[in-house]
Amino acid sequence: MRIPLHERLKQEVFFLDGAMGTQLMAAGIESCACNDYMNVLSPEIIIGIHRRYLDAGSDGIITNTFGANFVALKRHGHEDKVYDINKAGAQAGREAAGDDRYVLGDIGPTGDFLKPLGTLDPLQLKDFYTEQVRGLVDGGVDGIIIETMTAIDEFSIAIQAARLAGNVPVLASLAYDPARGGFRTMMGIDPAGVLAQTGELGLTAIGFNCGTLAMNQYVRLAEVYMNTIGDREIVLLAEPNAGKPELIDGKAVYKLSPEEYAASTTQIFNAGARILGGCCGTTPEHIEAMVKAIRG
Repeated sequence: MRIPLHERLKQEVFFLDGAMGTQLMAAGIESCACNDYMNVLSPEIIIGIHRRYLDAGSDGIITNTFGANFVALKRHGHEDKVYDINKAGAQAGREAAGDDRYVLGDIGPTGDFLKPLGTLDPLQLKDFYTEQVRGLVDGGVDGIIIETMTAIDEFSIAIQAARLAGNVPVLASLAYDPARGGFRTMMGIDPAGVLAQTGELGLTAIGFNCGTLAMNQYVRLAEVYMNTIGDREIVLLAEPNAGKPELIDGKAVYKLSPEEYAASTTQIFNAGARILGGCCGTTPEHIEAMVKAIRG
């Protein structure tokens, strides 16, 4: 039986899974489809992907609910199914993980901005995320992970909604780009700014995923984060892409081999990250190579 997630995360290293979207495409799901709705339509596909990552050595898997908020689902006409899609995603993860591994409920950005830049009202946005969290918790997740955020206001509201889930760990990461003098999200926030504005929100882990960095830049970003974290009691989370993609026939192709990925993520681990997984372009083979390289 698994120990509570907050205790497990205190151990030496915790491995997450890799990309979901590319695995769904490999399973024959069309790129224009609503990936999150597959939790309801074809849960066996989602469970199969989770199990491949678990077989590769992942300690925990992330639910297929990255875009399962009201705003994103409305683009597919599924805004009335937020709770059901999230609960089904959590249940698929729970079935795959069983009693020994962990399930983290995934929350991603809406794709819109808060007023006045966008159309979102802060209280309304919190309600949207709260509904998503409710479905994930009722479906049996062990914790919540907030990913690929770029705007600090949306990020903070998502964290506040996740904290309403009760006594479960909340992990959070942002997507960074190279910037003069360091790294910033698309909306201009750097690691120091993130920690300054979210330090009182009760996060278990903070870090990075996705973005437009090369592998050596992810390593440097991990070093910057660890220097910024200092003696705070918060764990560094890292989910790099499989390097920078190449545009081939109009499609983004990630060519970084599992061995190359493992070498770079080992450097990120050595820099101080203790929760490691993969984002765009990573596969079960990338995760397996990383786990073997770091855990031995």
